Amino acid sequence: MAAAPGRVNLIGEHTDYNQGYVLPGAIDRYIHVACTPNPDGRLNMQALEYREQFSFSLDDMHPVKGWPTYLLGMIYMMMPEKRLPFGMDLAIEGNVPVGAGMSSSAALCSAFGLVLNEIFQLGLSRMEIALAAQKTEHRFAGLRCGIMDPFASLHGKAGHLMKLDCRSLEYEYIPFDFPDLRIILVHSMVSHSLASSEYNLRRQQCEAGVAALRKYDPSILSLRDLPAELLETHRAELDATVYKRCHFVIGENQRLLDGCGFLKHHNPDAFGELMYASHEGLSREYEVSCPESDFLVHAIRELQGVKGARQMGGGFGGCIITLVEKNLAERFIRDIRKKYEEQFNKIP
Repeated sequence: MAAAPGRVNLIGEHTDYNQGYVLPGAIDRYIHVACTPNPDGRLNMQALEYREQFSFSLDDMHPVKGWPTYLLGMIYMMMPEKRLPFGMDLAIEGNVPVGAGMSSSAALCSAFGLVLNEIFQLGLSRMEIALAAQKTEHRFAGLRCGIMDPFASLHGKAGHLMKLDCRSLEYEYIPFDFPDLRIILVHSMVSHSLASSEYNLRRQQCEAGVAALRKYDPSILSLRDLPAELLETHRAELDATVYKRCHFVIGENQRLLDGCGFLKHHNPDAFGELMYASHEGLSREYEVSCPESDFLVHAIRELQGVKGARQMGGGFGGCIITLVEKNLAERFIRDIRKKYEEQFNKIP
């Protein structure tokens, strides 16, 4: 049996697939995968929470929709023969919310990857398992995501965030040493589908910006390399939407680098302002927010004891991540629930 956590990302959204930086941390919500061999020559999977079961012949593990596709993808990506040598019974259980921006699919891939690595003595590092999980998202789930989610699930450390360079895969643990603050997630109750065309379209638009401006500097391989000055100089050559996407990513990378400095120097107020700026960019420039998320961030900003807030995850719903003074946390939860219910007739 193995378990892998979901994750939060304090700042650095949509930067991972642009070879930029991210700042995730593992959370205390997990996906558990238990496994036992069987003599039947079949892969039997059961998701206890959903009360769903799937069964495949080892000779016919065809693609399917839904959570089983992640398990089939990990087998294909990790096993030397692209298949299992014998039948297995799997049981899956967890409490990472689906569609909330906490990377439930990455946690599932990571937990099953750890199981495969142990049972078959594959000798893979946690980074190699994370890369297999990323490829599974690409090839089996149709989502051209970055490396952040499985990386965070497999490398989390209590009391720390992880500053990850998504190009070199070098990372640094940054202590979250703020005993008087709490990270609180406010679920908009709007579930998103990251495999939707909008998410993949954002990546295509970023790549279009790089392709258009690389002629001025061949060393530009991704938006991570694009200087803000060069983007502004040649703004007129870009489609207006492509410009907005590029401008957001460049700014978000800088916000993350600045934010790490603020955390190290114990300046949560300055970090919180960067979170608000991040959400403004996600809403107006990257256009991946929604009315519910925008309402929450604006309402949260008016509440006492809040340092910062922004939408977290791929977008179009999910959770708002907030930094709140610990002694005001219960009041914060009560007040934002009331405001949100009055506006949308549902409780976050």
